[in-house]
Amino acid sequence: MGEAAGRRRARTGGGAARRAERTAHRVETARFIERNIPVFDILNAEALEIIEANAETVLEEIGVNFVQNPAALERWRAAGADVQGERVRIPRGLARQLCAQAPARFTQLARNPEKSVEIGGDTMVCAPVYGPPFVRSAAGGRRYATMEDFRNFVKLGYMSKWLHHSGGTVCEPTDIPVNKRHLDMLLAHVTLSDKPFMGSVTEPSRAEDCVRMCEILFGAETVQANTVMTSLVNVNSPLTFDDVMMGALEVYAAAGQACIVSPFVVGGAMAPVSVAGTLTQVLAEVMAGVAYAQLVRAGAPVIFGAFVTSIDMNSGAPTFGTPEASQILYGAGQLARRMNLPFRSGGALCGSKLPDAQAAYETANTLNAALLGGVNFMLHSCGWLEGGLVASMEKFVMDADQLGALHKMAAGVPTDLKAQAMDAIREVGPSGHYLGCAHTQEFFKSAFWRSDLLDYKPFETWDEEGARDTQTLAAARVEKLLAQYEAPPLDPAVAEELEAYVAQRKAEMPDAFS
Repeated sequence: MGEAAGRRRARTGGGAARRAERTAHRVETARFIERNIPVFDILNAEALEIIEANAETVLEEIGVNFVQNPAALERWRAAGADVQGERVRIPRGLARQLCAQAPARFTQLARNPEKSVEIGGDTMVCAPVYGPPFVRSAAGGRRYATMEDFRNFVKLGYMSKWLHHSGGTVCEPTDIPVNKRHLDMLLAHVTLSDKPFMGSVTEPSRAEDCVRMCEILFGAETVQANTVMTSLVNVNSPLTFDDVMMGALEVYAAAGQACIVSPFVVGGAMAPVSVAGTLTQVLAEVMAGVAYAQLVRAGAPVIFGAFVTSIDMNSGAPTFGTPEASQILYGAGQLARRMNLPFRSGGALCGSKLPDAQAAYETANTLNAALLGGVNFMLHSCGWLEGGLVASMEKFVMDADQLGALHKMAAGVPTDLKAQAMDAIREVGPSGHYLGCAHTQEFFKSAFWRSDLLDYKPFETWDEEGARDTQTLAAARVEKLLAQYEAPPLDPAVAEELEAYVAQRKAEMPDAFS
């Protein structure tokens, strides 16, 4: 009797401990994904060779424009390119030769060393949505983004277990002058989160501000010797590199900081309607941009970017999650691997106006393609809505939750003795069940990935709790995460110096909203 009571007390105590463990507030960040599964190669060797040969022809015969950038033209001329006006024609093989100087894999440091990420090889780093001028939330609807919205997205990113990177312009805070908002945005990333982050590319001097702020945060010697920022440099497809983006690339490459050289392609509008034609243009643009980064500083880290979608030929609107977009992603991944460069593509892309079934279908198609396509840096991993015009708080947490499924899939299928489960099969035998067997008791917590958001309850319980749909559950999760948020510790002297730098730079220039 006493022994039985003791067992009951022990079970009760264990249950209380488990309940406390489940309800305790912890901020946990998963390590970046390392794939233990094969990537999907959609193109055969002949197709790859055709595309590569055609891309070289584009660079040699058609060329690319480097507009309003005399320094870039002079660098290309010195490297052996044919420069006529702003048109640069690159001899066959020269761009690929220069691209070979870039590293195949690099580490981006975070201010919390445990959250530094490796980009390249078999890794996959997930970063949030980038660039929307609007936000949407259940409480506030669709509206122009503010700095408060931006800070809340950074907090949500910090609190999201499966998100490895804080990102960059998670939304465009329109209540801050254009020429000053980069200072507030970077300050938010470095003070409200301890994950890696991205720098500004909207003007070269703003890129310089980001380098200076990183020198305050990490130390100048650390910045010069390591990658502490990754930044998005879009190509003005077709075949045009503007002075603003190239100016930012020049700043970051000179400082040894990473740039994603990414054509911004809408098939049928800024690239051919065919998959092979689009891949040819993408490869030519990436090779020209990556090669130019090496002209600025040999060995500068770069990422082969491919942001590609198709167009609805009736409305002219971009479409997402389509088969053609996945085919281009898979093909671009193969081309990047053949160049031995890290690859950026994918994300939680959709054209839907709401975080609804359309958004979920289109997002799932792109997330899975990114995993299987060998993406190393996945921008827009969570929060993207309405073709990138909107950053949605509810979709942010919905997508961030689903990134956990990618981690599980990427881990592959273990076949060690424990995974073989022969002891469990022997223990249960015919006509039994596995719920109480030793193997299940040992591994039930970790055997299956489980969403922290989606509803698995019986109908009766779900109905009694208000019959909440996924968007409602996501709104509650947003509210809970923001209420639980606590800023990661930062040396007060460093924080004070960063704030002083921001205040000084803002005081040096009048407000500008264009």
